[in-house]
Amino acid sequence: MPSVILPPKENALFKRILRCYEHKQYRNGLKFCKQILSNPKFAEHGETLAMKGLTLNCLGKKEDAYELVRRGLRNDLKSHVCWHVYGLLQRSDKKYDEAIKCYRNALKWDKDNLQILRDLSLLQIQMRDLEGYRETRYQLLQLRPAQRASWIGYAVAYHLLEDFEMAAKIVEEFRKTQQTSPDKVDYEYSELLLYQNQILREAGLHKEALDHLNNYEKQMCDKLAVEETRGELLLKLERPEEASEIYRRLLERNPENWAYYQGLEKALKPGSIEEHHKIYEESWVKFPRGLVPRRLPLNFLTGEKFQECLDSYLRMNFTKGCPPVFTTLKSLYTDREKVTIIEELVLGYENCLKSSRLFSENDDGKEEPPTTLLWVQYFLAQHFDFIGKAGLALEYINTAIDSTPTLIELFLVKAKIYKHAGNIKEAARWMDEAQALDTADRFINSKCAKYMLKAGLVKEAEEMCSKFTREGTSAVENLNEMQCMWFQTECALAYKAMNMFGEALKKCHEIERHFVEITDDQFDFHTYCMRKMTLRSYVDLLKLEDILRQHPFYYKAARTAIQIYLALHDKPLTDDNKESQADAENLTDKELKKLRNKQRRAQKKAQLEEEKKNAEKEKQLKNQKKKKEEDDEEIGGPKEELIPDKLAKPENPLEEAVKFLIPLKNLVRNKIETHLLAFEIYFRKEKYLLMLQSIKRAVAIEPSNPWLHQCLVRFFKKASESADLAEAVRTVLKQEISRLFGDSNPQSFNKNYLSRHSNCIPHRLAAAKMMVYLEPSSDKMACEIATALAESLSGRSIQICSEVLEALRSGQLGEGQQKAAEAYRATCHKIYPYSLAFMPPGYQDNSTTISANGDLSAGEHDDLAHEM
Repeated sequence: MPSVILPPKENALFKRILRCYEHKQYRNGLKFCKQILSNPKFAEHGETLAMKGLTLNCLGKKEDAYELVRRGLRNDLKSHVCWHVYGLLQRSDKKYDEAIKCYRNALKWDKDNLQILRDLSLLQIQMRDLEGYRETRYQLLQLRPAQRASWIGYAVAYHLLEDFEMAAKIVEEFRKTQQTSPDKVDYEYSELLLYQNQILREAGLHKEALDHLNNYEKQMCDKLAVEETRGELLLKLERPEEASEIYRRLLERNPENWAYYQGLEKALKPGSIEEHHKIYEESWVKFPRGLVPRRLPLNFLTGEKFQECLDSYLRMNFTKGCPPVFTTLKSLYTDREKVTIIEELVLGYENCLKSSRLFSENDDGKEEPPTTLLWVQYFLAQHFDFIGKAGLALEYINTAIDSTPTLIELFLVKAKIYKHAGNIKEAARWMDEAQALDTADRFINSKCAKYMLKAGLVKEAEEMCSKFTREGTSAVENLNEMQCMWFQTECALAYKAMNMFGEALKKCHEIERHFVEITDDQFDFHTYCMRKMTLRSYVDLLKLEDILRQHPFYYKAARTAIQIYLALHDKPLTDDNKESQADAENLTDKELKKLRNKQRRAQKKAQLEEEKKNAEKEKQLKNQKKKKEEDDEEIGGPKEELIPDKLAKPENPLEEAVKFLIPLKNLVRNKIETHLLAFEIYFRKEKYLLMLQSIKRAVAIEPSNPWLHQCLVRFFKKASESADLAEAVRTVLKQEISRLFGDSNPQSFNKNYLSRHSNCIPHRLAAAKMMVYLEPSSDKMACEIATALAESLSGRSIQICSEVLEALRSGQLGEGQQKAAEAYRATCHKIYPYSLAFMPPGYQDNSTTISANGDLSAGEHDDLAHEM
């Protein structure tokens, strides 16, 4: 109870304050607060002060809000309203643990307050305090047993605690209270039944789940889910005949669903490849136009049977003109025998189609249309690109483009070939050419922007995206608002490649904010899903949110941010002015004059860009002013602005890196890179036990990984040389080092690794780097080991060769390796003639440049290809 009770007039005003808050009429609410507080008797009325603070918080005045709410609380510590308001304030600041404490204090003074209990339950489920959530839902059920949300919330609490039996009982008790006729279609009741069935299945009660499904089938609206669930249950109950009937019915409904064929296979349990094949032969008769029943047998067939099946599958696709046919066969490329058959068969098609317009000379059928040859060449281009024959791939795609210069897919593949061949700039040009053919296609626009970013053309990529973003705002802002994370990820990588670490970190932090927002968005669903009964989707949402940061977008952003923070720790950014002054002292008068002119031009250019930016900003501010006035009530006020210069000069880069690392350590444990990044951070922090933990986890995943080998050697050396360690730490390290490395020393451990993996280039590079790290005098030998490029060696790729070249240039394989680096570059250039990484020193990209309107400027498109 509040310590000061307001008289009727002020009490009526207080109720109006509450109403104004609920209806987001914050200005009016403040007027009523003023009326109460201007009365000297109630100038320090706790609840009114608290409500005034809450209202100010909604208007973005956070500091004033906190001051008023705390003052109100001090004046009335026994008021549930003050504690509740303080909790709401903490919640708006995302301090959920503190908010829960406040709600619990509020309940001490008003234990049956429904609103506080509901708010508390929301925070408990948000924070996954499931035990607390169950207790709160039980209180709500006791207070409001007639409300269905009370029953459902209580059942969900048991479900999430994996007490499936109790959850099923609660749902069943609630179901009995629902008066619905068996013939009436009620979507919400149907969802309740399907949710109940899901609980029974998760409890492992397959027989009961099947009986439940059969009893209530008529009242379930999602007929497809019913059939699919029945098929799964029959398989688990080992009733294959009934299951096969179900899957055959499902196939009639959708013959292109892979899962149904897999279900049918499990039900029929074919003993031999012939029986296995027979299942699909029956499907060919039933579904003569079906592609999936012709594709799936290619996974298990071999030899002649494989060729026959592949022949009919490819003919159907080529005649039809089906662009993704190569993508559907890509998974077969792990089997060399199958790759050879595919190549021979499609080359045979090409020869026959050129000479007689038939797939084979023995065919008696009608002639194929000219487009069939085009799709065959399109396929061959992708095939040769995938097996690393860029020259042949370009020949085929150029032939196809010459015959049909208006087909966008051909330009897409040509861009991909150049990308895989290591020439991303040429790839971006061809992707831009594809985009110019259809400027209304958003997919091509996005692809083009992505390639531009990979080529380091950030401004051009932004202009490309602006064709599909909202007018009046800059493309970058709009893409951030729309949580367009592929763009931000690629931007971060592009800025990182250009050593613009501040800009790259800004993008990484923006992505991190999106994931925080997605987590906070759960709040909207905790009450909505109970009300609308979409319970299956709700439980799936909660499970997804628990592993949200496993998503590749987060992983890429976190990895990029960690790598940048490590680089900033190793080599912090210095003041540009000091650097330029130091450089100027070493220059002659002539060079100094040149430098001054260059700086003047750069300054002028920067000034013009700044003016342009300011004009654009003014325009945006005018457009946003209206919106801001409407959104005044947004809780929590504006977010802290991300300033690239500030981000690039953190006080403690390693602590910032750890913030990105923790979600990866919790959720992406199965990736070796997570543990190796952790090692790199802890190595710099000199945390020996955490280093040990990281490498032990990495060894369990992939013991022969080249990066891991470098980490092991560095750890071994550092641990051996460390003198000032605690006795307990030293004992643990000694014990674990003997387990990991045996009786060897770092040098012999490195030699053994090299002898075990002497036929693999990445492993040789890792061993060579460690050789120089341990003994700088062994640089010549290390250089020979790392630069070997014999065809018998595995793991040769553009990326690995680039890493070797970078190691030679940066001194990781010994100082003064310029000659060796140039010789290695020339050798790589012969192997990968299109790759920009291995072009001669004086090479200039003289081919065409990309203009802002999305066209290639005049010039010969294939200068580079002819040159090669």
